[in-house]
Amino acid sequence: MQVASKIFVEQRALDKAGAVSTSLAPATRAVPGDHVVFVLAYRNTGAQPLSDIVLDNPVPGAITYRAPGAGSAAPLLSVDGKTYGPLAQLRVPTAGGNSRAATSNDVRHIRWRIATVPAGGQGQLAFKAVLK
Repeated sequence: MQVASKIFVEQRALDKAGAVSTSLAPATRAVPGDHVVFVLAYRNTGAQPLSDIVLDNPVPGAITYRAPGAGSAAPLLSVDGKTYGPLAQLRVPTAGGNSRAATSNDVRHIRWRIATVPAGGQGQLAFKAVLK
């Protein structure tokens, strides 16, 4: 299995009619507040299908998770790299042994599960984020 990761910055522009269009450009420079997209491209380079694939992507501390990328399955999220699930089910420990509901700012790991990738098969997964 070959996996490659790329980061893009969302760029917004007005067309002649005044409508806003969004495009992606390689993230050669980004500043706080920029919307970015992380893309994981995968390819089965072997001669046999692969099954039960798990792709994990750490979320850097300077990034806030926003949503799955366009056309991407919703990933499982984690605040600690151990427990994964939908954001609504995650909790963050607080002082005194209590906990609070996790927010997108707490997400530190993203995981996708792929049932099967046929020999020569490929695909990509993505998530949207914002630079803190």
